[in-house]
Amino acid sequence: MMSAVASMSGVYAITDESLLQGDLLSERVSAALAGGITLLQYRNKSADKARQLAECRLLKHLCSQYDTPLLINDDVDLCIAAGADGVHLGQSDTGLQVARTRLGDRAIIGVTCHSDLALALKAEQRGASYVAFGRFFPSNTKPQATPASIDVLRQARQTLTLPIVAIGGINAENGAALLDAGADMLAVIHYLFAFPDVTARVRQLNTLFTSSST
Repeated sequence: MMSAVASMSGVYAITDESLLQGDLLSERVSAALAGGITLLQYRNKSADKARQLAECRLLKHLCSQYDTPLLINDDVDLCIAAGADGVHLGQSDTGLQVARTRLGDRAIIGVTCHSDLALALKAEQRGASYVAFGRFFPSNTKPQATPASIDVLRQARQTLTLPIVAIGGINAENGAALLDAGADMLAVIHYLFAFPDVTARVRQLNTLFTSSST
Protein backbone atom coordinates (compact mmCIF):
# COMPACT_ATOMS: atom_id res chain seq x y z
CA MET A 1 0.00 0.00 0.00
CA MET A 2 1.07 3.58 -0.58
CA SER A 3 1.95 5.56 2.48
CA ALA A 4 -0.53 8.11 3.74
CA VAL A 5 0.36 11.45 2.23
CA ALA A 6 1.17 14.07 4.85
CA SER A 7 -0.11 16.93 2.72
CA MET A 8 -2.69 16.02 0.09
CA SER A 9 -4.32 18.48 -2.25
CA GLY A 10 -6.29 18.30 -5.46
CA VAL A 11 -9.37 16.67 -6.94
CA TYR A 12 -10.78 13.69 -5.03
CA ALA A 13 -13.04 11.68 -7.35
CA ILE A 14 -15.71 9.34 -5.95
CA THR A 15 -17.46 6.73 -8.09
CA ASP A 16 -21.24 6.35 -8.22
CA GLU A 17 -22.86 3.13 -9.43
CA SER A 18 -25.85 4.96 -10.92
CA LEU A 19 -23.57 7.07 -13.13
CA LEU A 20 -20.92 4.50 -13.99
CA GLN A 21 -22.72 1.41 -15.20
CA GLY A 22 -21.04 -1.16 -17.43
CA ASP A 23 -18.04 0.07 -19.39
CA LEU A 24 -18.56 3.63 -18.16
CA LEU A 25 -16.79 2.75 -14.90
CA SER A 26 -13.45 2.05 -16.55
CA GLU A 27 -13.90 4.66 -19.29
CA ARG A 28 -14.68 7.61 -17.05
CA VAL A 29 -12.35 6.66 -14.23
CA SER A 30 -9.55 6.35 -16.80
CA ALA A 31 -10.47 9.81 -18.07
CA ALA A 32 -10.43 11.21 -14.53
CA LEU A 33 -7.00 9.71 -13.90
CA ALA A 34 -5.73 11.18 -17.15
CA GLY A 35 -6.99 14.58 -16.00
CA GLY A 36 -4.91 14.40 -12.85
CA ILE A 37 -7.06 13.47 -9.86
CA THR A 38 -5.30 13.14 -6.49
CA LEU A 39 -7.42 10.36 -5.00
CA LEU A 40 -10.10 7.94 -6.19
CA GLN A 41 -12.72 6.45 -3.89
CA TYR A 42 -14.76 3.43 -4.92
CA ARG A 43 -18.32 3.68 -3.62
CA ASN A 44 -20.95 1.13 -4.59
CA LYS A 45 -23.57 0.22 -2.00
CA SER A 46 -25.75 -1.93 -4.26
CA ALA A 47 -23.47 -4.46 -5.98
CA ASP A 48 -22.82 -7.94 -4.64
CA LYS A 49 -19.44 -8.75 -3.11
CA ALA A 50 -18.09 -10.51 -6.20
CA ARG A 51 -18.85 -7.55 -8.43
CA GLN A 52 -17.45 -5.09 -5.91
CA LEU A 53 -14.19 -7.02 -5.76
CA ALA A 54 -13.92 -7.28 -9.54
CA GLU A 55 -14.55 -3.55 -9.95
CA CYS A 56 -12.08 -2.65 -7.21
CA ARG A 57 -9.37 -4.77 -8.77
CA LEU A 58 -10.01 -3.12 -12.11
CA LEU A 59 -9.78 0.33 -10.55
CA LYS A 60 -6.65 -0.61 -8.61
CA HIS A 61 -5.02 -1.62 -11.90
CA LEU A 62 -6.01 1.69 -13.52
CA CYS A 63 -4.89 3.75 -10.52
CA SER A 64 -1.51 2.03 -10.38
CA GLN A 65 -0.75 3.30 -13.89
CA TYR A 66 -1.01 6.87 -12.57
CA ASP A 67 0.39 6.26 -9.07
CA THR A 68 -2.97 7.43 -7.70
CA PRO A 69 -4.23 5.97 -4.40
CA LEU A 70 -7.49 4.01 -4.44
CA LEU A 71 -9.70 4.17 -1.36
CA ILE A 72 -12.72 2.01 -0.60
CA ASN A 73 -15.88 3.43 0.94
CA ASP A 74 -16.59 1.87 4.34
CA ASP A 75 -15.37 -1.68 3.64
CA VAL A 76 -12.06 -2.71 5.25
CA ASP A 77 -12.39 -6.33 4.07
CA LEU A 78 -12.87 -5.20 0.47
CA CYS A 79 -9.90 -2.86 0.79
CA ILE A 80 -7.67 -5.72 1.88
CA ALA A 81 -8.99 -8.12 -0.76
CA ALA A 82 -8.50 -5.62 -3.58
CA GLY A 83 -5.10 -4.40 -2.40
CA ALA A 84 -6.42 -0.85 -2.20
CA ASP A 85 -4.60 1.96 -0.43
CA GLY A 86 -7.09 2.69 2.31
CA VAL A 87 -10.69 3.41 3.25
CA HIS A 88 -13.07 6.27 3.80
CA LEU A 89 -15.23 5.84 6.88
CA GLY A 90 -18.56 7.37 7.83
CA GLN A 91 -19.56 7.97 11.42
CA SER A 92 -21.58 4.73 11.51
CA ASP A 93 -18.99 2.54 9.78
CA THR A 94 -16.02 0.52 11.04
CA GLY A 95 -14.24 2.35 13.82
CA LEU A 96 -11.15 4.31 12.84
CA GLN A 97 -8.88 2.56 15.31
CA VAL A 98 -10.10 -0.87 14.19
CA ALA A 99 -9.48 0.06 10.56
CA ARG A 100 -6.01 1.40 11.38
CA THR A 101 -5.11 -1.78 13.24
CA ARG A 102 -6.22 -3.97 10.33
CA LEU A 103 -4.80 -1.86 7.51
CA GLY A 104 -1.57 -0.66 9.11
CA ASP A 105 0.17 2.66 9.54
CA ARG A 106 0.72 3.24 5.81
CA ALA A 107 -2.95 3.06 4.84
CA ILE A 108 -4.87 6.23 4.00
CA ILE A 109 -7.94 6.46 6.23
CA GLY A 110 -10.38 9.34 5.85
CA VAL A 111 -13.33 10.14 8.06
CA THR A 112 -16.61 11.93 7.34
CA CYS A 113 -17.22 14.69 9.89
CA HIS A 114 -20.25 16.43 8.32
CA SER A 115 -20.06 19.92 9.84
CA ASP A 116 -18.78 18.90 13.27
CA LEU A 117 -15.33 20.14 14.20
CA ALA A 118 -15.36 18.03 17.37
CA LEU A 119 -15.65 14.87 15.27
CA ALA A 120 -12.72 16.04 13.18
CA LEU A 121 -10.57 16.66 16.24
CA LYS A 122 -11.39 13.19 17.52
CA ALA A 123 -10.51 11.68 14.14
CA GLU A 124 -7.18 13.50 14.12
CA GLN A 125 -6.36 12.24 17.62
CA ARG A 126 -7.22 8.67 16.60
CA GLY A 127 -4.95 8.64 13.57
CA ALA A 128 -7.03 9.67 10.56
CA SER A 129 -5.16 10.63 7.40
CA TYR A 130 -7.70 13.32 6.46
CA VAL A 131 -11.15 14.54 7.44
CA ALA A 132 -14.08 15.46 5.20
CA PHE A 133 -16.75 18.12 5.71
CA GLY A 134 -19.94 18.77 3.76
CA ARG A 135 -22.30 19.04 2.00
CA PHE A 136 -21.57 22.66 1.09
CA PHE A 137 -23.87 23.01 -1.94
CA PRO A 138 -27.00 21.20 -3.16
CA SER A 139 -25.97 17.66 -4.05
CA ASN A 140 -27.28 15.44 -6.83
CA THR A 141 -25.80 12.36 -5.17
CA LYS A 142 -27.05 12.99 -1.62
CA PRO A 143 -29.79 15.63 -1.85
CA GLN A 144 -30.92 14.95 1.72
CA ALA A 145 -27.46 15.39 3.28
CA THR A 146 -27.30 17.98 6.03
CA PRO A 147 -25.87 21.32 4.79
CA ALA A 148 -22.54 22.52 6.18
CA SER A 149 -21.45 26.11 6.61
CA ILE A 150 -18.27 27.21 4.89
CA ASP A 151 -17.21 28.59 8.27
CA VAL A 152 -16.43 25.05 9.44
CA LEU A 153 -13.59 24.99 6.92
CA ARG A 154 -12.11 28.18 8.32
CA GLN A 155 -12.34 26.83 11.86
CA ALA A 156 -10.86 23.49 10.83
CA ARG A 157 -7.96 25.16 9.04
CA GLN A 158 -7.06 27.03 12.22
CA THR A 159 -7.41 23.96 14.42
CA LEU A 160 -6.34 20.84 12.49
CA THR A 161 -3.06 19.72 11.02
CA LEU A 162 -4.70 17.07 8.80
CA PRO A 163 -5.64 17.60 5.16
CA ILE A 164 -9.25 18.80 4.83
CA VAL A 165 -11.69 17.55 2.19
CA ALA A 166 -14.80 19.46 1.12
CA ILE A 167 -17.70 17.60 -0.49
CA GLY A 168 -21.21 18.28 -1.74
CA GLY A 169 -22.34 19.83 -5.02
CA ILE A 170 -18.86 21.07 -5.92
CA ASN A 171 -18.02 22.26 -9.43
CA ALA A 172 -15.56 24.55 -11.21
CA GLU A 173 -17.68 27.61 -10.40
CA ASN A 174 -18.05 27.20 -6.65
CA GLY A 175 -14.96 25.25 -5.63
CA ALA A 176 -12.62 28.23 -5.27
CA ALA A 177 -14.54 29.55 -2.27
CA LEU A 178 -13.97 26.27 -0.44
CA LEU A 179 -10.25 26.32 -1.15
CA ASP A 180 -10.03 29.91 0.02
CA ALA A 181 -11.76 28.90 3.26
CA GLY A 182 -9.22 26.16 3.96
CA ALA A 183 -10.06 22.99 2.02
CA ASP A 184 -7.11 21.01 0.66
CA MET A 185 -9.12 18.66 -1.56
CA LEU A 186 -12.41 18.92 -3.42
CA ALA A 187 -14.40 15.69 -3.49
CA VAL A 188 -16.51 15.47 -6.63
CA ILE A 189 -18.95 12.90 -7.97
CA HIS A 190 -21.73 14.17 -10.24
CA TYR A 191 -19.83 17.09 -11.80
CA LEU A 192 -17.22 14.63 -13.06
CA PHE A 193 -18.91 11.33 -13.74
CA ALA A 194 -22.31 12.40 -15.05
CA PHE A 195 -20.69 13.78 -18.21
CA PRO A 196 -18.46 12.43 -20.99
CA ASP A 197 -15.83 15.20 -20.82
CA VAL A 198 -14.35 13.94 -17.54
CA THR A 199 -10.72 14.77 -18.30
CA ALA A 200 -11.55 18.38 -19.16
CA ARG A 201 -13.63 18.75 -16.00
CA VAL A 202 -10.82 17.47 -13.79
CA ARG A 203 -8.45 19.93 -15.41
CA GLN A 204 -10.91 22.78 -14.86
CA LEU A 205 -11.03 21.90 -11.18
CA ASN A 206 -7.26 21.59 -10.99
CA THR A 207 -6.91 25.19 -12.19
CA LEU A 208 -8.68 26.26 -8.99
CA PHE A 209 -5.79 24.88 -6.95
CA THR A 210 -3.26 26.69 -9.10
CA SER A 211 -5.14 29.95 -8.67
CA SER A 212 -5.55 29.38 -4.94
CA SER A 213 -1.81 28.90 -4.41
CA THR A 214 -0.76 32.09 -6.21
